[in-house]
Amino acid sequence: MTRIRGYKYRAYPDKKQREFFERTFGCCRFVYNYYLEAKQQIWNEWHDTLSYSEMSKDLSHVLKKENAWLKEADSIALQQSLRHLDRAYDNFFKRRGGYPKFKRKRSAQSYRTMSGNGNISIEGNMINLPKAGYVKIVNTRIFEGRIISATVSRTASDRYYISLQVEEEFEVLPNKGGEIGIDAGLKSLYTDSDANSVINPKAFAKHEKRIRRLQRSLSRKQKGSRNREKTRKKLAIEHEKVSNIRNDFQHKISYRLANENQVVCIEDLDVKGMMADHRLAKAITDASWSGFYRKLEYKMADHGGVLIRVPKTYPSSQRCSCCGKINHKVRDLSVRRWTCPVCGAEHDRDINAAKNILEKGLEMLAS
Repeated sequence: MTRIRGYKYRAYPDKKQREFFERTFGCCRFVYNYYLEAKQQIWNEWHDTLSYSEMSKDLSHVLKKENAWLKEADSIALQQSLRHLDRAYDNFFKRRGGYPKFKRKRSAQSYRTMSGNGNISIEGNMINLPKAGYVKIVNTRIFEGRIISATVSRTASDRYYISLQVEEEFEVLPNKGGEIGIDAGLKSLYTDSDANSVINPKAFAKHEKRIRRLQRSLSRKQKGSRNREKTRKKLAIEHEKVSNIRNDFQHKISYRLANENQVVCIEDLDVKGMMADHRLAKAITDASWSGFYRKLEYKMADHGGVLIRVPKTYPSSQRCSCCGKINHKVRDLSVRRWTCPVCGAEHDRDINAAKNILEKGLEMLAS
């Protein structure tokens, strides 16, 4: 069985390679913004649009001749910028995303190039990229497969990464065959149907004081000054620390769940709707349920397991897991423990919800 998987490496380009990457970032950004503006203008004037093939033809025969400096960049990367723009419009019309925005110079930058005739390869601690040559990396992940594409990115803290898209053969990993339901939370990342809970590391909350201080310092710095750039980089590094802590924790927990269980049942939360509550928005962002579920989903597939999403309309917190009685008084989030008025069973709110999620998930799987 084959699959497509991503492998990400920290890169350490030399001065000449960094200059090439920056030129390519700029060229790709220019091409994307140029044709986004062109599409907007054509729509406003004639209610028409440009297809990918029309943009590609114009790029090759017109834009490159008018702007010779575009030839300094990887030509495949420029074509990929057009594909990204075309996909952004497609996502917008299919309501999978917002209207395409112009790319900015100050945000994180990236470009994508495709592999052909072995022009992208790994040799020891070096990756060979078109026009860039051999770039030094930290080679921590070994794979056997065909490289499809490479994405070079620079974060806001000026760190470089190279992500490879690889087609490879794989065998489904084993699991221990367990079945579990989990109820997401804020104090605990989740509580499961076996009455176990995993404490939320609250990465942002632990770094919030320093982030706030750096943001205040940044706002006082003169625009364009070196001190402002130094502070901006410090702030970016702090945000990356938060992201790294959160991702590392979620990868470990999701791997453990996938390794131990054949079936994991979760509640299909409307995270975007819940974020509308300004009192909970920061805590929900810090918990990052969506990121956790996304990692859990592909790890379950790697281990041959199944992730079941129970509808958000299912009253998992209000239902007694013993007799099935619905207790509407439990709608109040401050009620953490309650007694069923019918069977007299005493419930912890989160454990009871996890048991109900497991029961409903298994019912959905059977049907």
